[in-house]
Formats: sequence, C-alpha cells, structure tokens
Amino acid sequence: MSDISFVRTEMLPPKDPPASEVGVVGWARANLFSGWFNSILTVVSLYIVIKLLIGLIGWAWVPTWSATSLPECREIFEQLGRSGHNAGACWGVIAERWPQLLFGFYPNGYEEGTADLRWRPVLAFVLLFVALAPVLFSDKVPAKLIYFTAVYPFLMPWLLWGGTVWTPVSAALGFVLGYVVYKALAQSASELVGLIVGVVAAFVWWLFVASLFSSALASVVPLALETVESRQFGGFMLSITIGVVAIGLSLPIGIVLALGRQSDLLIVKTLCVGFIEFIRGVPLITLLFVASTLLNIFMPPGTNFDIIMRVFIMVTLFASAYMAEVIRGGLAALPKGQYEGADSLGLNYWQAQRLIIMPQALKISIPGIVSTFIGVFKDTTLVSVIGLFDPLNLTNAIRADADWNGLVWELYGFIALLFFVFCFGMSRYSMYLERKLQTGHR
Repeated sequence: MSDISFVRTEMLPPKDPPASEVGVVGWARANLFSGWFNSILTVVSLYIVIKLLIGLIGWAWVPTWSATSLPECREIFEQLGRSGHNAGACWGVIAERWPQLLFGFYPNGYEEGTADLRWRPVLAFVLLFVALAPVLFSDKVPAKLIYFTAVYPFLMPWLLWGGTVWTPVSAALGFVLGYVVYKALAQSASELVGLIVGVVAAFVWWLFVASLFSSALASVVPLALETVESRQFGGFMLSITIGVVAIGLSLPIGIVLALGRQSDLLIVKTLCVGFIEFIRGVPLITLLFVASTLLNIFMPPGTNFDIIMRVFIMVTLFASAYMAEVIRGGLAALPKGQYEGADSLGLNYWQAQRLIIMPQALKISIPGIVSTFIGVFKDTTLVSVIGLFDPLNLTNAIRADADWNGLVWELYGFIALLFFVFCFGMSRYSMYLERKLQTGHR
C-alpha cells in the first residue's frame, strides 16, 4: 500500500533566483540591454561618455596648482608636450583665489592695519549646522539643542556684520515682548486680538525703542565685534547668507500665505491671492532692481537701508510666493475627511492646522518645498546685477587681473562644484525625509 499523499505536508526550500535576473547583471539586462535597439543605444552612449571622460580627465589632470599666472601654466603645458588653447586646466587660479571666491572682500588681514576676520563667517556657518541639527535630525540629537536653534538667527548676523552685541539682543527682546503680549491678551480677550496686538507691539519696539535700548547698554557694557560693511561681503559666503535667510523665512511666510489664500475672509484671501500672483508674475531680477533703486523711496527720509537687507526682503518675498503655492497643493491633496476628523475632535482652526492638517500637507509637499529651496539658493547669483559680488561676479574681477586674463572653465567649474555639493545635499536629505515619514501613504 502506497504512503504517498496527494497533499504536500512539507514546503520545498525556495531556490535562489537566476544570477542573470538579479544584481547588477539583472538590472543591466532589464534597463540597458532589454532589446537590440536599447543595446545599440547603450553601447553608443557608453562610447560617447567614455570619450568625454577621457578628454575631461586629460584636461584636468595637470600639475598646474603651483602656477602663479596663465603664462606659467602655458610653460608647464609646453614641457608636457601640449599645445593649443585647451591644452589643460590652469588650476593655479583656484589655488591662489579660492579665498576670494569663498569670502569675497571680507577683511582678510592682507591690508596694513587690518585683522583677518574670516574666522567669523566660518564660525557662523559651522554653527549653522549645529542649529539645523535639532530641526533636520530631531531623533538623533539632544532635544535641548533646540534652544540654540532659537538663538542662532540673532547670533549669525552679529558674527557676520559685527557691531555691539546688544543689537541682536534688543531684536530678540522684540519677539519676547510680542509673545508676552499675545499670551496675555489670548487669555483675557481672544487669540486673534492677542496676535495682532503682539505683532504691533514687537514692531513698535523694533522701530522706536530697540536702537535706544542697544545704544544705552553699549555705553555701559561695550561688548562689540569689529564692524564689516555689506559691500565687503561676497563670494560663496554671500550666496549662503542670502540662501539661508530666504529659505528660513520663506517657509513660515509661505504657510501663512497658503492658509490665507484658502481663508473664508474676503479681505485676507484677496490680499494673499494678489500678493502671490503679483510676485509669481514678476521676474526675480526685476524685484532685485526694485530693491536696489526704489525701495529707499518708500522709507522715511534719511533712512539708510542696507543693500543686503533689501536683497533679503525681495528674495524672501519671491520664495514665499512660490512656497505658498507648493503648500497649497499639499493642502488640496488632503481628503476632506481629515478636516472633518479635526472638527469632530472639537479642535479650533489653529489647533486643527497645527496638529492634523499642516503636518500632513507639509509631508506631501516635501519634494516641492526642497525643489523651491534649491531654486532659491541657485538664484542668489542674480544679485550680481545690482553690484554685489557673488561668486559669478567675482570671476570678472579675477579675470580682469593680467595674470589670469582668459581663464573661464576653471573658475566656473569650481563654482559649479560648490553649488552642486550644497544642492545635492539638500536633494538627498529630501529623499531621506520622505523615506522617514513614509510619504507614499501606504
């Protein structure tokens, strides 16, 4: 009698997939060699890429880092048996001028009677990563580090521009005053009244009291750094400064504008829609010209409005308008049930936005938000049209030197590499954040 059953009682061990279907080989067969036409395109493309890489490496791999001028680089090329306009890269210009490309004309101690102050922007940008750590990696750093994040917006301008330490302290006290007024009136009157009066109180402090307060304290306790004029800012330091300020301010302003555009209050909605559509319909370069030439007209007579501060305002407003539309797209993507669920919990409007609606909208909008950040950071090079020495504008000053006249690719390549590092870093963090928050709505 046979004991073989028709129903298997034990599972067979799984077999490994064929080696040609997994790993690098499997990926190449599926994506590069899936058919005769794709195979031909792959081979032709690889040939072109290899030829370009060989030419690029041959151009860049030359011992010209110690050269002090373009003629000296050409002598090195002749010794190597090369000739022609593109015989090789003259890296001596980068070795000699990289501090200028990074810091512009920030005091470097080369002039008689001046000190090297470049340690201040270096310290400011090192502390920037410390301040961002509790925001970007909240699960990996101590929670109390968020207090330094709150202090950093007042510490950074003091390090960069110098002056008395009481100026950023008085600016911070304006926020403290506004918050105290808001909390007091929110309990006795309403949150809306408290918010309005708190904002007014902060602006009154900044416009009329802050300068007197800082001057009085400076005369008693003179803690100050050497002052640096805005016209001395330049290079990649200027681009990072403008980018950090615009990125940091455009997100909260964009959230307010997005909520205002969806508001049921006609005046609020009209103002937000008008602002967003106007800013998005005007090129940034036009706004920068306005900041450079016309903004002082709208200020009280005798007002000396710093040129970089004007750029901060215009770039921030420009980025905020685009950010508002990105966040509005995230709000529109939320199902109506999320709003109904917030109402069923008895939450008021601001509680619902803070606890339920806005976290989900921001999570959905991460790719658009980071894309806007990257675009704003790259657009900082447009400040060259109003006379500020961003990295691209500094190349003109460097090439005006007879020693380096005629060099282009080395300078632009170095600048492109710096921008790529920062923009690629933001892009990778965006992907990390998406995976962390599981934006796929599984």
